[in-house]
Amino acid sequence: MCLLIPFFMPISDMKPISLVLLKLLFLGLSFVAGDDHRFSYSGFSNTNLTLDGTASVTPNGLLELTNGTILGKGHAIYPTPLHFHNSSDGTVQSFSFLFVFAIISLYNDLSSNGMAMFIAPSKNFTTAMPVQFLGLLNSQNNGNQTNHIFAVELDTFKNMEFQDINDNHIGIDINTLHSMQSHDAGFYHDENGTFQGLGLDSQEAMQVWVDYHREKTQINVTMAPLGMAKPTRPTVSANSDLSTVLTDVAYIGFTAAMGKINTRHYVLGWSFGMNRPAPAINVTMLPKLPPLPHPKDRRRLLALEIVLPLATAALILSVAAVVSLLVRRNLRYAELRDDWEVEFGPHRFSYKDLFRATQGFDDRNLLGAGGFGRVYRGVLPRNKLMVAVKRVSHDSRQGMKEFIAEIVSIGRLQNPNLVQLLGYCRRHGELLLVYDYMPNGSLDKYLYGEVDNTLRWDQRFCIIRGIASALIYLHEEWEKVVVHRDIKASNVLLDDELNGRLGDFGLARLYDHGVEHETTHVVGTIGYLAPELARTGKATPLSDVFAFGIFILEVTCGQRPIMQRTQDKQVMLVDWVLEHVQQGSLADVIDTRLNGRYNVGEAYLMLKLGLLCSHPFASARPSMQQVIQYLDGHIEPPELTAHQSFQALSLMQNEGFDSYIMAYPSSTTIGTVSSISGGR
Repeated sequence: MCLLIPFFMPISDMKPISLVLLKLLFLGLSFVAGDDHRFSYSGFSNTNLTLDGTASVTPNGLLELTNGTILGKGHAIYPTPLHFHNSSDGTVQSFSFLFVFAIISLYNDLSSNGMAMFIAPSKNFTTAMPVQFLGLLNSQNNGNQTNHIFAVELDTFKNMEFQDINDNHIGIDINTLHSMQSHDAGFYHDENGTFQGLGLDSQEAMQVWVDYHREKTQINVTMAPLGMAKPTRPTVSANSDLSTVLTDVAYIGFTAAMGKINTRHYVLGWSFGMNRPAPAINVTMLPKLPPLPHPKDRRRLLALEIVLPLATAALILSVAAVVSLLVRRNLRYAELRDDWEVEFGPHRFSYKDLFRATQGFDDRNLLGAGGFGRVYRGVLPRNKLMVAVKRVSHDSRQGMKEFIAEIVSIGRLQNPNLVQLLGYCRRHGELLLVYDYMPNGSLDKYLYGEVDNTLRWDQRFCIIRGIASALIYLHEEWEKVVVHRDIKASNVLLDDELNGRLGDFGLARLYDHGVEHETTHVVGTIGYLAPELARTGKATPLSDVFAFGIFILEVTCGQRPIMQRTQDKQVMLVDWVLEHVQQGSLADVIDTRLNGRYNVGEAYLMLKLGLLCSHPFASARPSMQQVIQYLDGHIEPPELTAHQSFQALSLMQNEGFDSYIMAYPSSTTIGTVSSISGGR
């Protein structure tokens, strides 16, 4: 039924219900803003922005996008979608942004990633990732033309995967965080045309204009300190027809993201204009930034004022004492640093910080020791982050640049089932690797009784499933293929909820997808080494699958890969399980510490997968993608008694592989990498 209201009818003569319907009609028509929409905010108190994640409006009206939460992300979005396409020809209309922002870090010379203004078809950014993805995109959709996203990034971190020019730049982004044009942050003087740089994380408020000209299809981004008039020459420009990028109806807003460094991203004011310049922002009405996180130490200054008037003799003695102390401290904290390490930026930790974090590498903080070094627990003095520091010996600089480059690349891996490698430090004859701290230690301590806590079956299944997901990410989903080369229970660490995380990438190797990896070094731990490594020396994802198969059997059976049956006799765990397969007594190999409390179907599935993954022929092993399908019940694994792959396993027992493995103790790690003694 339709309600017809004659245009000549006086409003006073309308029935009340007609007035209500008319108001609803006008409200519906105004849901999408018109062609000449404009607004201006000088502060954000009592505004109706859509906020998510870490974004909030402070009591004094600051729009705070990040609040210091590690790996946090926040979005602030204008609630009404806008029409960007011209109704007559479908081209994107001219538009103009103006906003005032500030980035405040806990450190004067180091901040965590950055922020961006954006135009996007949706307000939903739940799948966007923090850190280098700025809360805007993720590793899967970055670069997709279907994103329909235009953004201007203010980035304070040099991300090599996006080919950033430096750690202080403005970039114009279209559907990807690989900027089509970027430039150092700053502005051009109108008087002489010289360029004046500005530090994005200088803790000062600055203003940015973003203008799109419809006829010229030109994007101009201009930056200036707060209070300065808009410079004539833009900081960075690009030509692109946004009609092929933006959807007709789209949202505008801001996003920011954090990594490990405590950084806060603020917007103080914001204006927008469609088909006209963005309105001016009333600078006098802008809210004040919070106090800087580095207040002056008044007591130190007071002590300095007392020391200065001391007598000359006392001053000389003091200087001598200070010089002596500095010499001793420099010797204690001396580092090895080459010019090429500048490009790795914040991935490099100072030895002083690591020394203090571990209380001088005190044995009371020792977490463990192995063939490749000792691992210590520590708390970083600046941000109180708990870390694990691994000390590795090395005796040469040869190959060190490539070695560190791989460490930094591995540090960019982002997966919940991996222990995060945060960075490194170098000294003469020593390399230190810094990881996230896992409070419950390594899995092997729970399997072999070093910790008085037996893992339940559901916890073991969850750990196996998690490590399988981590290996899929390393082998198939990341930008490069990562072969871990040392998968074992002692390298699986447990977080505070006893979830398994794969750690210790000291032996890992990276290479491009579709490229065959070549190496002549056999590295890894005896008992987990695939037999083809002894012949070819080439580590592949399938050699990781072999070690994962041994790991599955280890977790399910509660036995080491090489079992000491008597003083003089060792038995391979694979052979022992196969023997029970042939005898039809699989229940006898399940860890007795479970006391029969386990899911029989899942336990038998684990034994099947363990044997299938540890098959001596690489071609008979499944990929990690297939392993996940088995674990999730999407496909059924072959039966133990019928499948020829399992029958072949028993035939391999006397083919020389066992004697190769049995010649070494199960805890031995072998191989060297470049000139780093003991591998990595």
